[in-house]
Amino acid sequence: MVLGYNWKINMNKFQLIGGLYRGVVKPVLFAIDAETVHNRITGIGEGLENCEWVLEKLLAFKSDRLHKQVLGVDFPNPIGLAAGFDWDGHLAKVIGHVGFGFNTVGTVTAKPYSGNLKPRLGRLPKSRSLFVNKGFMSEGAQRVMERLDRKRLDGHVVGISVGSSNLPEVNTINKAIEDYLFTFEVFKNKAYVKYFELNISCPNAVMAESFTTPANFSNLVKQVAGLKIKQPIFVKMPNEIEEGESDGLVREALKLGVRGFIIANLAKNRNNPVFDREEMKRWAGMRGNFSGKPTEEGANNLIRRTREKFGKGIAIIGCGGVFSAEDVKLKFAAGADLVQLITGMIFEGPQLAGEINSRLVVDSGESPR
Repeated sequence: MVLGYNWKINMNKFQLIGGLYRGVVKPVLFAIDAETVHNRITGIGEGLENCEWVLEKLLAFKSDRLHKQVLGVDFPNPIGLAAGFDWDGHLAKVIGHVGFGFNTVGTVTAKPYSGNLKPRLGRLPKSRSLFVNKGFMSEGAQRVMERLDRKRLDGHVVGISVGSSNLPEVNTINKAIEDYLFTFEVFKNKAYVKYFELNISCPNAVMAESFTTPANFSNLVKQVAGLKIKQPIFVKMPNEIEEGESDGLVREALKLGVRGFIIANLAKNRNNPVFDREEMKRWAGMRGNFSGKPTEEGANNLIRRTREKFGKGIAIIGCGGVFSAEDVKLKFAAGADLVQLITGMIFEGPQLAGEINSRLVVDSGESPR
């Protein structure tokens, strides 16, 4: 009875906040350039990182039933913020107070990169998607590390997404691997780093060769494994990849001791039926790719395929098209252990992680598997 009463209070709170966001705040924000809004929200969020009591009271939902242990890491709940939102670590502390169980900082690169030419971010409201063309925009590993060192991150589950610097001089596989290794070295002994993401699948980088080819992937993972990193590593998988290619990458990773996979990255195919065709005309000819609902089916199919193929010997973080608890449960049913989101929060509101966690605990007596 008490659980039901408290849940109703929480759901009423989340519905009120979500309604105010969607009805009042979002129309204003969506009328402003997306990157400008992101930068302002990042500044506001970082300024609120020590207001934990207020933020948790308004936006978070906590329950021991949400706790998950994956690859030796304790996650207070299974809903994480994916890489690509907090790319320079400004929000590493506050994210844990607004309902997320974990936060991936980055993608972080060894050298600073100011980003691809604008527009780098955009919105497709009818398609429930975001246009993304940052191209590993980063302040660089050293500066991000110095920022995170200043934050008190005890009790927070923070991961670092690592990629190679998207710069003209990083133009060969060997140079890119050296770039990856530098960033891993910067962060591998930091107690606040609980896991790493190995981002091999950014669709907005300029280097001609790819780490999704078996030989290049094997070379990269071998050298990363040689660093003797204690934290688990999750490989960020492409969204639109043939089953055989995906299986080959997973198989090679397992041979080299990597058991974690994040499935999956952005959608490239502009003929994806989820897109509103009129809305897509604005982005015709622009370099960039897409998050949100256009990624969902591909991600869920790849999660299901990978779980069926490799069983319980791997850990999967599902990512792509998560806007509700129902979307999360689809990913759990497909075989995900944890779930990440970004676009859903931008469309639905800052209460989304707390709202999802509340529903996971109560709906049909269900909790994450």
